[in-house]
Amino acid sequence: MSPLDPLSHALAAVMAAAHHTSTALGADPDSGATWALCIAAVVVVVRLAMLPLAVRGVRLAHATARARPHLRELTDRYRERRDPDSVRELMAERRRIADEHRMSRLGCLPLLLQMPIWFALYQLVGDVAAGSPVGAMDSPLVASLGTAGLLGVPLAERGYLGAGPAHLAVVAGLAGTAALLSFLTQRYLVAPNSVLDGAPEAMVRAQQLLPVLSAAGLVAAGGVVPVALLVYWVCSQVWTLGHSAVVWRWFPTPGSPAAARRQAQSEW
Repeated sequence: MSPLDPLSHALAAVMAAAHHTSTALGADPDSGATWALCIAAVVVVVRLAMLPLAVRGVRLAHATARARPHLRELTDRYRERRDPDSVRELMAERRRIADEHRMSRLGCLPLLLQMPIWFALYQLVGDVAAGSPVGAMDSPLVASLGTAGLLGVPLAERGYLGAGPAHLAVVAGLAGTAALLSFLTQRYLVAPNSVLDGAPEAMVRAQQLLPVLSAAGLVAAGGVVPVALLVYWVCSQVWTLGHSAVVWRWFPTPGSPAAARRQAQSEW
C-alpha cells in the first residue's frame, strides 16, 4: 500500500462524482470530452482546496522580500565577527527581523504540503489510464475512460506515433499547449515577480533557463505518458497561468520588476 493511497482514493471519489454528475446532466458517459471535463473538475477542486496554502506562500514571499535588505545589511555588519557573543547577537537579530516582518519559520512548508497532493493526482490519472481501478474509480469507470478518446485517440494511449496524423496532432497539440502555457507562465509572470538581487549567479542563470527547461520537459514527457495525463497537464497549466497572472497583476512581490511596474502605473 502506497502512502499516497488515501489521497489518491479521495481524488478518485472527486473524479467519479464529476463523471456521475456530468452523465446525469446528459453527457455521454464514454465520451472523451466528458472524461476531459472530469479531469478538469478534479484539477479545479484540488486547486481550490489548496488555495489557502497558495495564499500563504504569496504572503511568505512578500515577507521574505521585505526582510531581505535588512538581513543582507545584518550579514554585512557581522561578516568579520565570528566570536560566540557575536554569533548569538546575529541569530537574535535575525529572529527579530523575521518576527518584525512576520516571516514564517516554517519556510517552504506550504509548498511541501502541496507536493503529496500533486503526486497523488499524477498517480491517480496514470493508474486509471493504465486500466487499474482506484477507490471510487472502479472497473466500469476505468474501462469507460480507457475506451474514451479525443478525435479518435484513446485517453489511455501513449506516445507521439500511433494511428496516423490525427494521433500525432492530438498528442503533440496537448503536449505543445501544456509546454506553451508553462513557458508563458514562467517567462512573463513568475520571473518578473521574483527578486534575485544579490542572489548567486547560478540561481539567476537557473531562473533564466527555467521557462525553456520546463517547456522542453513537458514536450519530452508528452511522448511517454497517457493522453489523459496530457489533458490533466493542460488543465493544471491553465489554472497556474491564471493564478500567476492574478499574483503578478495585483499582489506582486516587493522589490520585483512586477512591483516596480505596478508602482509606476499607480503614479500615472
